[in-house]
Amino acid sequence: MFATSEVPDRDPLPRYLAPVPKPIEDLGLRFAWLVVAINLAGTVFGFWYYAGQFAETPALMWPWVPDSPMATLLIALAIAAWKLGYDLPWLTALAFFGNVILGLWTPYTLLAFADSYGYLHPLMYQFLFWSHLGMVVQALVLHRITDFSVGGVAVAVIWYTSNLIVDYFVPVLEGPHGTHHTTIPVPRDTPMFLGADALGVIAAGEVTFTVLALFLALSIRVKTCEATRAHSSG
Repeated sequence: MFATSEVPDRDPLPRYLAPVPKPIEDLGLRFAWLVVAINLAGTVFGFWYYAGQFAETPALMWPWVPDSPMATLLIALAIAAWKLGYDLPWLTALAFFGNVILGLWTPYTLLAFADSYGYLHPLMYQFLFWSHLGMVVQALVLHRITDFSVGGVAVAVIWYTSNLIVDYFVPVLEGPHGTHHTTIPVPRDTPMFLGADALGVIAAGEVTFTVLALFLALSIRVKTCEATRAHSSG
C-alpha cells in the first residue's frame, strides 16, 4: 500500500549537498506515503505538545508557535503533492528550510541547556533529539523531487526570516508571542558563554541554521543547473 516503484533519478551532486546514501534516499522515496504518514503523526504530536503555549499566545501569533510540527506538516504536504503530480516548488522549499532549521536547532538547544532540561523524561529527551535530526535527513532527500526554484526559495526565506524577527528581534505582541525558541528552561538573560546570554545563544543557532538552509538550497540549484548544462552540451 505504502510502497511505490516510481523513484526519480539522482542528480550528480557533491557529497556535501547530498550526504544521505542513495539506497536510503531511494527507500524513502519508494515508501513516500509511509513517510507522509509518519510526518503527519509527528505533526499531531507536536500540536499536542504546544497546546499550553497556544493557550498563552494571542491567536494572531499562532502561525509562529508550532515550528517543528509545521515543518513536519510542510514536508508531508510537499511529498504528498509530488506523489499526486503537483509541482509546488514554494511548498518544497518551505519544507526543506523548516526541516533543516528546526531539525538542527532543537538538538542544538537540548545540548546547550542539557542540565536545565532535567524535567524532561530521558526517553522524551532522546525522542526529541533524534526525531529532529531525522527531520534533517529527510530534508536532504528533497533535492530528488525539486529544483529549488528562486521563487520557491524566496518564499521560504521570507517566511523563516519573519520567524527570526518575531522570535528574537521585534516583540510584535506581549507575552510568549513566538515559538518554543522563546520558551527555554532558563531566564533569557542567563549568562552563557562568549559573553552571550541564553536568548543570544539560541538566536545565534537559528540564524546560523537559516543561513545554512539558504546556502544548501541555492547550492543544490546551482550544481543541478551546471550538471544539466554539461549534459546538454555533451
